[in-house]
Amino acid sequence: MIHERSGRRPGIAARWLVALVLAAVAATSGLAAETPRGRLAGGQAYDLPPWFKKSFLAVRDDAREAGAQGRHAMLFMHLKECPYCARMLDENFRAGGTKEFMERHFDVIAIDIRGSSPVEWLDGKSYTERELAEATKVVATPTVVLLNAEGKVVLRLNGYRQPPAFRHALEYVQGRHYERQTLAQFVEQRSNETVYRFRTHPKYVEMTNFKGYARPLAVVFEDGDCTDCDEFHDKVFTHPEVRPELDEFTVVRLDAYSTSPIVDIEGRRTTPKDWAKRLNLVYRPGIVLFNEGKERARMDGMLYRFHFKELLRYVSGRYYYQYPTKTQYNAARREELLKQGVVIDYSQ
Repeated sequence: MIHERSGRRPGIAARWLVALVLAAVAATSGLAAETPRGRLAGGQAYDLPPWFKKSFLAVRDDAREAGAQGRHAMLFMHLKECPYCARMLDENFRAGGTKEFMERHFDVIAIDIRGSSPVEWLDGKSYTERELAEATKVVATPTVVLLNAEGKVVLRLNGYRQPPAFRHALEYVQGRHYERQTLAQFVEQRSNETVYRFRTHPKYVEMTNFKGYARPLAVVFEDGDCTDCDEFHDKVFTHPEVRPELDEFTVVRLDAYSTSPIVDIEGRRTTPKDWAKRLNLVYRPGIVLFNEGKERARMDGMLYRFHFKELLRYVSGRYYYQYPTKTQYNAARREELLKQGVVIDYSQ
């Protein structure tokens, strides 16, 4: 009898244990199934200024009309609720000297990169606004495209610019300085005082020979005229959410005005100043991301931390093989995070 009772007890205990494990698994599964979908945050509604040109979006005609009046045409390519667009409009297009300068010298035309209005582009082809954004590889909003009377793109700015940097770009175009020098050269010549003093960062390493460097590499170009560098360091570059992605890279900071000798990633003997020019960087801080010895992406306009850390992940994780464009990656990544219940804030 003792043997029979002792034989039954373990069976009962085992069944209770199994039942408890199954209940725990079921509860966990139930919680997973009930995980709420994440959401997008940080969008900012805005209205376009009423003084923008009312255009039929025949861009070559707009450029000719502006040129006939001694002006340049400006395309303001934007996205609804884009926080970068809202900020740039508030700081540059709403009031003040920069607004007055634009009204006097530019015909500003808005293009909604998700819009459906037909656009006759510079190549004579007709696109919807969305198709045009894809054809011209718009990767950041706002994208500002400036045209001369012949319909040639004389400057393109990808992303937000603070008022001093944007005013430099406008004066560069209005004075037709693009006919003889780069924007960086123009800004360097006009600078009367240093507005930015180089900051340190724990990830910076010294490097002058980049030839054939195969690991993830971030080359940061800064200069003393960088109006956005302090904000980028304070709010993005040193943020805890960015650090894990940045740890995947070797990070080198170069002075974009320096004429010290270096060897670029293709093995050319050059200088930081000439390399930045060859890369056609028109923004500071300009950050070029390499992997497997090739440029894979760049930051050529202000990015807040979510977009910046995802740019880093895109390159270090070699997602460029799976998603040939950053836009494709962004869409897939956004859906992945939303399914995980993540709140994506575009404004920070």
